Amino acid sequence: MPLSSIFQVLGGVGLFLFGIKLMSDALQDLAGDRLRKLIGSLTSTPVRGVLIGTLVTILIQSSSGTTVMTVSFVHAGLMTLKQAVGVIMGANIGTTVTAQIIAFKFKSFALPVIGIGMILAVFGKSKRR
Repeated sequence: MPLSSIFQVLGGVGLFLFGIKLMSDALQDLAGDRLRKLIGSLTSTPVRGVLIGTLVTILIQSSSGTTVMTVSFVHAGLMTLKQAVGVIMGANIGTTVTAQIIAFKFKSFALPVIGIGMILAVFGKSKRR
């Protein structure tokens, strides 16, 4: 392995760790009691942590991003390690869900879903009326 490749890997790891440090420092400055309570309630049980991790990963399309945020939350003291384990497990599940969504054949059930949505929009109660 060439020496330049070793330096590139070390530089990449260094930048990654530096980014985590910056993010956790910023979270410590910004985090108030409200954010701490919100994160605590969303991840209060392992099952809720897994669900939140899965949902966040599906939304941002990156299990690495979810994991980095979770590690930063732990480092900032917003989340315990026990809570983080569930979220990271959910992030891994979310990655597979993303792949499954891509594999679905949307043509087969798109029209029925649109039809049901139109029926609900027309006949459903609206608070705006």
